[in-house]
Amino acid sequence: MTEKFTDIRENISLKAYNTFGIDVNARYFSRFGSESDLIHQLKFATDTSLAKLILGGGSNVLFERDYEGLVLRNEIPGISLIQEDSKHVWVSAGSGVVWNDLVMWAVKHKFGGIENLSLIPGSVGAGPIQNIGAYGVELKDTFWQLEAIRIENGEKVIFSAEQCHFGYRDSIFKQQLKGKLIITKVVLRLDKDPTINTSYGVIEKELNFMGVKANNVSVKDVSDAVIRIRKSKLPDPSVLGNAGSFFKNPEVPNDRYSELKGRYPGLVGYPFTPDTTKIAAGWMIEYCGWKGKRVGAVGSHKDQALVLVNYGGAKGIDVINLAAAISKSVLDEFGVVISPEVNIIR
Repeated sequence: MTEKFTDIRENISLKAYNTFGIDVNARYFSRFGSESDLIHQLKFATDTSLAKLILGGGSNVLFERDYEGLVLRNEIPGISLIQEDSKHVWVSAGSGVVWNDLVMWAVKHKFGGIENLSLIPGSVGAGPIQNIGAYGVELKDTFWQLEAIRIENGEKVIFSAEQCHFGYRDSIFKQQLKGKLIITKVVLRLDKDPTINTSYGVIEKELNFMGVKANNVSVKDVSDAVIRIRKSKLPDPSVLGNAGSFFKNPEVPNDRYSELKGRYPGLVGYPFTPDTTKIAAGWMIEYCGWKGKRVGAVGSHKDQALVLVNYGGAKGIDVINLAAAISKSVLDEFGVVISPEVNIIR
């Protein structure tokens, strides 16, 4: 019998639903493909006093233990052009759409703005929560609005970019509204005549390697370059369990960065605000000797120290303990706190 979206199942393994490949169970599990499905399932959780967790692609979560509530997997579909003018198009996407599918749709139609975000794992609905970003671009740069459902009463609400309080890998949905809303639709404003962003030198280098002339770069060229770079640096979760970059790049005052740069000439940093600099957490982790180091079933990846991996059979606590040890060594060496980018479900 084919499973329906409204079916609520018991004691389901979440191993296939998180890219770390951590084998934990959900007491209850369901899928929703529409707002009505979602409201039905939220009512069940409310009536039974269950905790609730929304899963998209499972690419930014780490489970410490079994989840004793209801896990709702977001599978709301659909990509459509809803409005346009001479310079822009407004594109609506269901929150369950795979993020990279939306990027490929935009690239196919030659709409610019999210090509630098190619191959970021996860769903469209997770994008605003995390304010996903890569290679000089963040989701907030093209974000227009989103629709969401309030968990407490099923009310539909709309958020503008300003109301989302976007920050570096941050938003109101990770702060004041954490666990209170479920995003169902995201609208982006993309460019018909894109301004190509190759501010990260690694993109220019890859484009040059691909034989693309600097004065003739398309959104597809940038997307192809980013995909090649990401595939060369990041392990495939279907082969080696991981959630991409585990830590955020920390932000420090400019004078603090200058002090550290004097002590560690190779330290990598990027201007962030007029007063602050982002420091490459991966560089500090590698300096502390963690790159490629394995501890039991977990480790720091051999090609990218920021990526923690599950070599097979690891428990969530194994990853958590490794992350804590890495953070402590960076703090001891540099006096800088690095924080997880991944959402740890305890």
